[in-house]
Amino acid sequence: MQVKTFTGATAQELLARIKAEMGPDAVILGSRTFRKNGAVCHEITAGLERPEAAAQPAAAGWNEWRKDWQHVKEQLFALMKPAMRLDRLTPRQRVALEYLQREGVSDAVAVDLYQRLADAPGASVLECLCRMVPVRPWGREQWPQRLHLLTGPYGAGKTSTALRLALHWRRQEPEARIAFINADCLRGNGRLVLRHWAELSGFAYMEAPDKAAMEQALAACAGASAVFVDAPGLDRKDTLAAWSERMGLDLGDAATHLVLSPFYDEMQVRALLQRYRHDGPGSLVWTKLDEAVSFGTMVNVACAAGLPVSALSFGAELQQSLAPATEPLVWRLIFKRQLPGQAA
Repeated sequence: MQVKTFTGATAQELLARIKAEMGPDAVILGSRTFRKNGAVCHEITAGLERPEAAAQPAAAGWNEWRKDWQHVKEQLFALMKPAMRLDRLTPRQRVALEYLQREGVSDAVAVDLYQRLADAPGASVLECLCRMVPVRPWGREQWPQRLHLLTGPYGAGKTSTALRLALHWRRQEPEARIAFINADCLRGNGRLVLRHWAELSGFAYMEAPDKAAMEQALAACAGASAVFVDAPGLDRKDTLAAWSERMGLDLGDAATHLVLSPFYDEMQVRALLQRYRHDGPGSLVWTKLDEAVSFGTMVNVACAAGLPVSALSFGAELQQSLAPATEPLVWRLIFKRQLPGQAA
């Protein structure tokens, strides 16, 4: 693991340097504030886990070491939390931070938010959170890419999300030609649902279980305004980069939307983000929100992935059950548990 200590005038400046030098995967291991020559200084220690090369077999005991290290990090954050001087925050800031912690926001995110608030006395909590959790609403204007890849674990709702996104696109552009490529051909139920609704909605439908079929499908829908690819869930030994290479897909030209529900714990989130990591434009689509009882995971994932939230999905119906994400919708959901379209 690479560990580095940064010192500067403000914690926000240090966090920006950490992100620039070590990347978005760096984790905060410790922080302190001290005086030097009469001036207030901030010090943050960050760490970055370096993944092993894919061609090298994992060393003996690697998984156990990772578990031990994760336990150490959890203990470090547990020690850091009491050091947060909540008296430096306004009552409203303190109530918001404590609420987010009860909702399941991770210690790392809580410490990050605390530093932002402490460095800017009187700052709006929502303004700080909006910088931590970006939002880019679903729609042709914000997502002009022609190819849209729906990824995520089995059961997250990729197939229904693809249909909902396409139907929303159709409402914005009634004359648009829309095509579906089903690359998840092994599961009969999702396959039948996608084909059925694609035919009812007038969308072109093709199947692509392998690279050759994918090339044919992409060629067949060359005239479509938007192409949605329903990707299969990946097992823990596979990655999105490897799968896209096997299928001949260039994700740099596509928008890749990671479909998740807010039910995963921190360990599962880390594994999923590593598995579905990609280069190029992408977003988070949150599903099954009507089934959830807390939404802190949404903040954790956005901060860890560095991806904007593009859409919020809820309910069993395909129509009127997806809303393009906006900052008010996201924060009303997290702080008030209010679904899009639901009265306060």
